[in-house]
Amino acid sequence: MSTATQRPSTTLDTQAHCEALATNAQRSAGLLVNTDGSARNAALRAIARKLVERTTAIVADNARDLGAGRAAGLSDAMLDRLTLDEKRIAKMARSVEQIADQPDPVGQVIEGRTLPNGIRLQKLRVPIGVVLMIYESRPNVTSDAAALCIKSGNAVILRGGKEAMHSNAVIAECVRQGLEAAKLPGDAVQLVGTTDRAAVGMLLKMEGRIDLAIPRGGESLIRAVVEQSRIPVIKHYTGNCHVYVDADCDDEMAVEICLNAKTQRPGVCNAAETILFHKKAAERGLVYKVCEALDKKGVEIRADERVRTLFAKAKPATQEDWATEYLDLIVAIGEVPSVDAAIEHINKFGSKHTDAIVTSDIAAADAFVQRVDSANVFVNCSTRFSDGGEYGLGAEIGISTDKLHARGPMGAADLTTYKWVAHGSGQVRT
Repeated sequence: MSTATQRPSTTLDTQAHCEALATNAQRSAGLLVNTDGSARNAALRAIARKLVERTTAIVADNARDLGAGRAAGLSDAMLDRLTLDEKRIAKMARSVEQIADQPDPVGQVIEGRTLPNGIRLQKLRVPIGVVLMIYESRPNVTSDAAALCIKSGNAVILRGGKEAMHSNAVIAECVRQGLEAAKLPGDAVQLVGTTDRAAVGMLLKMEGRIDLAIPRGGESLIRAVVEQSRIPVIKHYTGNCHVYVDADCDDEMAVEICLNAKTQRPGVCNAAETILFHKKAAERGLVYKVCEALDKKGVEIRADERVRTLFAKAKPATQEDWATEYLDLIVAIGEVPSVDAAIEHINKFGSKHTDAIVTSDIAAADAFVQRVDSANVFVNCSTRFSDGGEYGLGAEIGISTDKLHARGPMGAADLTTYKWVAHGSGQVRT
């Protein structure tokens, strides 16, 4: 049985399996380089159709994972990430179709010029090669990562968490069927077929055969990948996102943005974990309005001394709270004397993921945008918009907080590198 469709097993020879995965991926990457965008798009549209056609099977396998997850005591947030229903599967299929509709990044001319000696020089986008994707909980990542890698001409090896193994397997089957329907190599997308944890370490040592690793999950997973890997890793450790409410702002807008950023879906990396208020906004009662709205939604508020005098139900915040990614209905709230102090706090405690300002002051907004050192910086909108789908990327393979190669939500173009191509007419260097 193909490595891409094999259900997770405990009986495989792990080393041999990983060797086969890498060999198949390298061969498939070499084949994909020679395909044009129309063939890759045809595969993506076939995958989207398969996801819809097999909705019943996907929901059934997902139910097996959910049952095991509940028995294992997974948190409500983790179970929410794990859950697939008809609506979410339809959204997965739409994301794949949206990726198909985007311009082909492969072969795009990033820049070009003619040198004084007559050589025509171009900088062209090309696939990275073989990507290793390691992720937890969310089975939709299986189709998102597969689609983005296919679009960008890369082969991908997928290692999902054991809590989603049945869901991931049936989605990977849909992907393989779509690839083969378009006459592309089915091994361009492979799911690791063993539950042996040693497989990840083995794959991360395959320098020269796997070109890039992208871990997506909790901080402990990402740090473990970075520590073990001999290949480049694109990562984000946590999503400690902030909303700063400035002195001069629309109060109703501030309440709505804070509420949405924290409660719309608290278990995701772009949910707000800290809200900061300018002291003048606090003094006019805005802190109480926001805290009251959050409290009604069941949010536990951990606050500094000043905020606790304005909202008595708040619990004292510790130093650790300012740096914590809760992924839950918990928020840290503090007061600052200025936009400068807010920026300093965010750059000190934040995770360089997504931070927002609510303000009517153009100078404050400009200062915030220029000086907050994050991958995504928003003015007068919720942090929840930090998302590849919302950015028009169709989906994202992850949100990078690194500063090299890619930063923020990563779409198909971010899964390319480039090569310099020179066309001459016999020029030699003297």
